[in-house]
Amino acid sequence: MKAIIVAAGMGRRLGSHTAEIPKCMVDVAGTSILQRQVDALRAAAVDEINVVRGYLGDRITVPGLRFFDNPDFRDNNILASLFFAAPVMAGGFVFSYSDILYDATVTRALVAAAGDYRLIIDRGWHRSYAGRTDHPVSEGELTLVEGGLVKRVGKGLVSPEVTVGEFIGLAYFSAAAAARLLAEHARLRAARGDDAPFGTARTLRKAYLTDMLNHLIDQGAPMTPVFIDGHWREIDTVEDLLRVRQELDF
Repeated sequence: MKAIIVAAGMGRRLGSHTAEIPKCMVDVAGTSILQRQVDALRAAAVDEINVVRGYLGDRITVPGLRFFDNPDFRDNNILASLFFAAPVMAGGFVFSYSDILYDATVTRALVAAAGDYRLIIDRGWHRSYAGRTDHPVSEGELTLVEGGLVKRVGKGLVSPEVTVGEFIGLAYFSAAAAARLLAEHARLRAARGDDAPFGTARTLRKAYLTDMLNHLIDQGAPMTPVFIDGHWREIDTVEDLLRVRQELDF
């Protein structure tokens, strides 16, 4: 099984911690974020791991990975970065943000679940926001689930009062889902261009993965929630990093 980790961003909110290395190489208790992800993925039999790199990409030193370069990382976003790995998307893949920590219970749950589109959703999301001032709930990718399927996901789209949890940035796309993802992105670029508005983004090139997920949901794609309760952490800010270095419990 394959994985694609999008690690092209600059990680500005980590300040000096990303002055000389990309965010995915930041150390947490003696091991980089990326190495921890690789270990968790391999524990779930994900043996081919691809990384889309951009900012200081040549300083990613985790062995055994295949790299794709996004030279336009300063001017695009997660969705555009993902498609630099288009050559390996056929057949299906696990998708991961590069600034999240998760253990093998999470990756195994994702791989074992059913469905063409699977999103890991943390039902205990509120615990990680207690005392978290630099990354408020409004920046969480909260989800709306109805009838056993995800109906909406993303920042500012779902009220905390009705959400069942937060999408952590870890997902699975089957062969059929990957093919549809590729085809729809190509169709959108041809029909609208990269500079047309898309979802919550000003332009398609600046779109998040969740913008595409909602677009596919509106077309009838069934997004399956795979629920977890903790066992992951996001490292978006210096505050997040300092807290996880003190509190990591997996």
